[in-house]
Amino acid sequence: MNTSIRRRAVTGTALALAVSTVLTACGGEDSSSAASSASGAKADATATATPAAAVKDPLVVTFDGGLYILDGESLETAGTLALPGFNRVNAAGDKDHVIVSTDTGFRVLNATAQALTGIEYKGAKPGHVVRHAGRTALFTDGTGEVNVFDPAALSGGEKPEGRTYTSAEAHHGVAIELANGELLSTLGTEEKRTGALVLDKNDKEIARYENCPGVHGEAAAKNEAVAVGCQDGILIYQNGAFTKIDAPDDYGRIGNQAGSDLSPVLLGDYKTDPEAELERPTRISLIDTAKKKLRLVDLGTSYSFRSLARGPHGEALVLGTDGALHVIDQNTGKTEKKIPVVGEWQEPLDWQQPRPTLFVRGTTAYISEPGKKALHALDLETGKKITSVTLPKSTNELSGVIAGH
Repeated sequence: MNTSIRRRAVTGTALALAVSTVLTACGGEDSSSAASSASGAKADATATATPAAAVKDPLVVTFDGGLYILDGESLETAGTLALPGFNRVNAAGDKDHVIVSTDTGFRVLNATAQALTGIEYKGAKPGHVVRHAGRTALFTDGTGEVNVFDPAALSGGEKPEGRTYTSAEAHHGVAIELANGELLSTLGTEEKRTGALVLDKNDKEIARYENCPGVHGEAAAKNEAVAVGCQDGILIYQNGAFTKIDAPDDYGRIGNQAGSDLSPVLLGDYKTDPEAELERPTRISLIDTAKKKLRLVDLGTSYSFRSLARGPHGEALVLGTDGALHVIDQNTGKTEKKIPVVGEWQEPLDWQQPRPTLFVRGTTAYISEPGKKALHALDLETGKKITSVTLPKSTNELSGVIAGH
């Protein structure tokens, strides 16, 4: 979850997302990922008469008023698109496209071609974007609508045929479609979120669990163990059944998670203060979905909801406020490396405000440093910095194309 609204967070329920996937990612508090626009102006970014040169493995970063599209190897700016408002970006799941959450809904950006397409999933408060098993699921918080499609079909330039499901009530939620066609989607209302249900490929309900307060975020582990976070632990769905793993604290919130197909262990955040305006945790959670056990690891530094990712071998990655990328053995919880990459920073109170952000693709970690208008590429195999660039404006969200999910 990961994995999203304009309104201010309500303490105790929540991002990312990062997911994920997540990362995917959504706010560390109870905020969802819809875009906001102070001016209320409609986004207007169109292709020029002359098609732009194709960008190799593009990255997309947001700034106040638009998007930078960068070459994935050199990090050089290939193009700039004007797009008013607070925008969020997530990989669509193919080699060309990125999903942009705007104030009117989800829009599809052809990052390779440097142009927004005409494909849009309209709706207030667009939230989590989840890629899994070759399908991409969009959850629109303002309507409770879920749209699932094959991202490969985006190359046709028209909205793909797909699956649509509408939640009983609109809420800040998340959905994921499994390889067998089952759809897991969260349960809740605008005021309260309680759990998740699963539909078969014909949209018949086959499972339900309603004791996951503040359900938020999602991630998938090896053998398709799918998890969503709760305020008192984590909920796992696998092989047709739900299993709850309780947190060691009465309030032990795991709101953002990151998974890997190579590991049964999920990486999650961990918060214990329901009254905090913004808790800056120093512990992470490692959830073994095979053994149904949860381990807490103290990093000695805090982090944010945009700090969690997984490495090419399933290792847990956390970007700390100490400026280092912490590489953690997901099985033992031991920190294997601390790689200095940015200056020390502090998570801002407002979840929409810029902070260093981690995005991983293959063996490369991309880390933004908004305070210096910088973006860094790090080789995860060697721990060495590949390159860095300085951009014209300070950036906020960071993502890129990721194919094969």
